[in-house]
Amino acid sequence: MAKTIKSKSGFRLCTGFLYSPKSIVFPFFTSTRSIETLAFEEVRSPTHNPKPDHSAFVLHGLMGSARNWRSFSRSLASSLSNFSPPSDWKMVLVDLRNHGRSASVSGLLPPHDMVNAANDVSNLVKSQGWVWPDVVLGHSMGGKVALQYVTSCARGDYGSSAKLPKQLWVLDSVPGIVNPEETSGEVEKVLETLQTIPKEIPSRKWLVDHLTNLGFSRSLSEWLGTNLKKSGDHETWGFDLDGIIQMFDSYREMDYWPLLEDPPKGMEIVIVRAENSDRWDPHTTEKLKTLENRRSDESVGKVSVVVLPKSGHWVHVDNPKGLLEIVTPKMASLK
Repeated sequence: MAKTIKSKSGFRLCTGFLYSPKSIVFPFFTSTRSIETLAFEEVRSPTHNPKPDHSAFVLHGLMGSARNWRSFSRSLASSLSNFSPPSDWKMVLVDLRNHGRSASVSGLLPPHDMVNAANDVSNLVKSQGWVWPDVVLGHSMGGKVALQYVTSCARGDYGSSAKLPKQLWVLDSVPGIVNPEETSGEVEKVLETLQTIPKEIPSRKWLVDHLTNLGFSRSLSEWLGTNLKKSGDHETWGFDLDGIIQMFDSYREMDYWPLLEDPPKGMEIVIVRAENSDRWDPHTTEKLKTLENRRSDESVGKVSVVVLPKSGHWVHVDNPKGLLEIVTPKMASLK
């Protein structure tokens, strides 16, 4: 059963969860449909159109969740509705397997890798009876899930009814194999540290203090604290740590350069590289530049590379206005 409320801003948000006994109501339009698949939220522009012109999926990064992208998605829906010509969009914000509310879904079985994470997205579309998304945006690990989604869809893994997105946005996510020796090692250090923390955590303050005492920044420590959930007189992780570690290993191992070298016809893959991100080495940026500058061929899709200024890896937090200015015109151009 669906419940709806509307915010003062006019935006609408829908949350969905499989076999959930309750609707989870946020201060936006909210409804819930329950099936055994990923948890999700919907954000729509305030036009009240029951059949939006287009749809987009938004995939978060490692140890993130759909709610991390709620604010940006609202802004994007508003920007698209005010663009010329205006368009009405449905944004589906997904909690990937082992993350957010999807962490408690028992049907998302291992292996916990990019292939199955992308399959989950396909299964969500089918289970809800939705039209296949026109756009998929993925940040960090979510960028590789998005690349896998297109790879699997293009080779027919999702069935004959599946349709490729017209645009794929990869937000500060290196498309190739990630060599641990060529990274800062921060993510690995975080995951190793989390494995040493007791499953029953006294409080969020205790966690933040503990992590900062170990040398992590307060902002990172507080962000990790947002993943806690109350359990009796203590806190526990809202994600599945073992599953997340497996997903991170798969994220590092997967190579999507072949997809960028031969993108499906009619699709544009847009790589957004944050100007101050530490994820990119000179070889990778040069390889992307070569792909972008190659001679156009109508038999294959297009690869574009955009640098987001004044931003580190957290593009939707560091420079959301700049990201909107990049994303909105391209999405608005879709017919």
